[in-house]
Amino acid sequence: MPPTVAVVGGGISGLAACYHLARGPHPPKVLLLEASARLGGWLQSTRTADGAVFEHGPRGIRPAGVVGTDTLHMVSELGLEGDVLPVPGDHPASRNRFLYTGGALHKLPSGLGGLLRPVPPFSRALLWSGVRDLLTPAGTEPDESVHAFVHRRFGQEVADIAVDSLCRGVFAGDCRALSIRSCFPALFEAERRRRSVLLGLALGSGKERGAESGLSQRARAERWSQWSLRGGMETLAQALAAFLRPRGVELHCHAPLHRLRRHPDGRWQLTLADGTVMADYVVSALPAAALAEVLPAETEPLAQELRHIPAVSVAVVNLQYEGVTLPVTGFGHLVPSSEDASLLGIVYDSVAFPQHNSTGAASVRLTVMLGGAWFGQSFGDPVAVAPALLLQRAQVAVREQLGLEPAPTRSIVKVHQACIPQYTLGHWQRIGKKGPGPGGPPAPAEVPTAHPHPRRAHQPLPGRAAAAPQPHRGLLHRRLRQRLHRQCQSGRWAAAGAAALSPSVPASPPGTQQLHGSRTKCFFN
Repeated sequence: MPPTVAVVGGGISGLAACYHLARGPHPPKVLLLEASARLGGWLQSTRTADGAVFEHGPRGIRPAGVVGTDTLHMVSELGLEGDVLPVPGDHPASRNRFLYTGGALHKLPSGLGGLLRPVPPFSRALLWSGVRDLLTPAGTEPDESVHAFVHRRFGQEVADIAVDSLCRGVFAGDCRALSIRSCFPALFEAERRRRSVLLGLALGSGKERGAESGLSQRARAERWSQWSLRGGMETLAQALAAFLRPRGVELHCHAPLHRLRRHPDGRWQLTLADGTVMADYVVSALPAAALAEVLPAETEPLAQELRHIPAVSVAVVNLQYEGVTLPVTGFGHLVPSSEDASLLGIVYDSVAFPQHNSTGAASVRLTVMLGGAWFGQSFGDPVAVAPALLLQRAQVAVREQLGLEPAPTRSIVKVHQACIPQYTLGHWQRIGKKGPGPGGPPAPAEVPTAHPHPRRAHQPLPGRAAAAPQPHRGLLHRRLRQRLHRQCQSGRWAAAGAAALSPSVPASPPGTQQLHGSRTKCFFN
């Protein structure tokens, strides 16, 4: 009889875990338990009667790297090839990204000319920042803030303007609090490996490539910067659910987990509102704080660590205008915290994906991102904030920064509470700490997890069970997914009673996200 695997959380992490569990010739019995009324988590799309699509979560997926390749392979298997909307490398949304600082929009430098001469908002050529990196000795600290790392290697201006804005766009976070080792491990590892970040990135690390497909080959040939789906990103969650149901995966909504407990027979007992479920394995795709509240009492040290992983709230304001023209053409613009802490940035949705425009009069669709790490000081409690206040702030930003004077013809305001986890300084130590030692439950075998980020260590549960604090937003770690696949193929599973707890991140709200987890965050990439 096949083992039973309970997957807790029906966002993209949970659905992806079910997908990989269900694909083999010897799959386990899989139950997915989702607390809300819908599947997909932060993948939320509104499709209007006139054909417009508004994204309230991630609006595009990056195809780069192993995880990007694997995601395109999955999309192919789901039969969504015909719905993919690519943004090729020569598209304005790929080439043009802007910063709003000093009361004006500035195109980010690109090409050789942007390196050899000063380009506003930078006071001197970025070539000198590159030279500084090549000459600066490698750091010796086990971790440092993103701002301190970039300041040390590339100079204060790059840190204060470019990287400050980048962290607000990707994490909705403060680069002075975020960890370089956990947020940008490729940069951290490049410095450690080659002494220079630029040299380390240029020479690479020889990492493996993902599962190839016609889509991934096309994405490389056309140099896609991102892609979306014709019906919106929520289509991906719907396609996964449609794939899973005929394969025997039980998808349960309105099924919040209240308590997770080790049963005397070694299995796991999951207490729900209307009864209990027994499982040989548990895969958690919950946010860190939510997982902390359901863990067994004997894992309180782990629960405390999970509670210490902060998360920020983001307001997403979708706006549609008619009879207007954007002053610039590109993906969007970011705003450094020194310019306006409350406003993270604005995405020019109708530029990257005009296919999502309405079928009527020509329109401009924008998404304004507000709050993040500055939500409380800017707008107060995200639970109580008035949507009208957020809408007014968004309209003012569009008027002042893009010059669009008319009132929008359509607007949607969403507040995503605690949607993006913050990997603050020392996060790598937190996720590496041990759970209860001797005296805890028997040591279960280590099993694969639906870890949404391929670059995070696994937080041990009692014994050797794996748990990894958030992310959010992602599909399976490649090596773990391969192990899942081998177990499904062979029908051999680790000892019953193991738990793989991987609190997931949102498929991350706003913006471009690389599913499969390499970028669990992101508005702009």
